[in-house]
Amino acid sequence: MSENRLFRFRRPQWMNSANARAAGVYSAGALFSLGFFFFIDAAAYSRSAKNGSDVHVNFVDWIPGICSALGMLVINSIDKSRLTGDSFSYSGNGVAWKARLVLFMGFALMAGGLAGSVTVMVLKYLVPDYGFPTLWFGVANVLANSMIMLSSAVLWVAQNMEDEYTYNLAL
Repeated sequence: MSENRLFRFRRPQWMNSANARAAGVYSAGALFSLGFFFFIDAAAYSRSAKNGSDVHVNFVDWIPGICSALGMLVINSIDKSRLTGDSFSYSGNGVAWKARLVLFMGFALMAGGLAGSVTVMVLKYLVPDYGFPTLWFGVANVLANSMIMLSSAVLWVAQNMEDEYTYNLAL
């Protein structure tokens, strides 16, 4: 085993294919859409007459999802090669630390969205001790933000996979 490797085990070769990359992108999209489907379903159900309670999903419930979606947008818009700062073209003008700062702000937005959804669930639905049809609104919010965070991680890995068809041109 060479000394310059980070992990003990090698990554399987099938993870470097174009099909694995496409599957990762599609599964990230499926997780993202499934997460927002759960939340929009809970929001629509909260306004129906079958709900049976006076509690509804309002703008406070939407704020964590907006923060998580913005964090996902920020994180996945950064190129992984900009983070290293090892090449001469990026290290001279300080792009690496700016990219790391923006990446940190994206992760902070996503973590704040997940923490905000847990806080909304606890303060709005658990503390007043509502039953489960009403409690589902908070659970769906936490589930949606968790799936957005997971889809961001899957998309980050899938977008930054090296495949055999990627060309690195240097002048």
